[in-house]
Amino acid sequence: MVPTTVSTALADRPVAGTVCLEAGAGTGNTTAGLLAAGADRVYALTDDPEHARLVADRFADAGDRLASVEADLRECPLADDSVELITAHALCNLLEPVALEAVAAELTRVAAPGAHLLVDDYAPPPEDAAVGRLFAVENAAASLATGRPALTFYPSSVLRAAFSAHGWTVDRELTLLDPVPWTASHIEAHAEAVRSAAASLSPTSREALLAELEGVLDDIEPESVGEMYGLAMRY
Repeated sequence: MVPTTVSTALADRPVAGTVCLEAGAGTGNTTAGLLAAGADRVYALTDDPEHARLVADRFADAGDRLASVEADLRECPLADDSVELITAHALCNLLEPVALEAVAAELTRVAAPGAHLLVDDYAPPPEDAAVGRLFAVENAAASLATGRPALTFYPSSVLRAAFSAHGWTVDRELTLLDPVPWTASHIEAHAEAVRSAAASLSPTSREALLAELEGVLDDIEPESVGEMYGLAMRY
């Protein structure tokens, strides 16, 4: 099944017959959309080995139309000028600014002249959004554990500028979700990310973070808030 956000983002792009890259493949939802739209070949790149295996298994019947690749997007293992359409669906919010710059440079390197790029992401949540408290705890845990935040929500203008600096021209922006539904499963996934990061910390830091997390979870409920936008660019 192809999520509506993916099919909407792809609807005005010439996917059929192209070589595509799904940057940050996750479980392969955008790969599903690209294959369904007639892509000639899709490279699904992720740095998560479990996701790479899942995507390979999910699309086993795609044959040589799919390559599930475990790799760091900052060192993309594809040739220069080799990709005609690139998607980054809910990727950039997982990249801190330094990583965003490196990924933008690599996606540009592999893009063929005239390539299309789709960047679909979440705007910063409103200040009064309850889910924002959960994201703040997740960022605190990740920063203590790894020295990097887990999440960075960029306004569309920032991503426009980041890619424009590498020669991309934005030719449309649309709203994919407004509001964004943050469900119970989303809340639990982010809570589990806090627990996982906290596990590597000292007992004092771990206990403080987990106590803060439980306080947030006691107050938070699923909510629909914020926006997901879609940028389409040409190189």
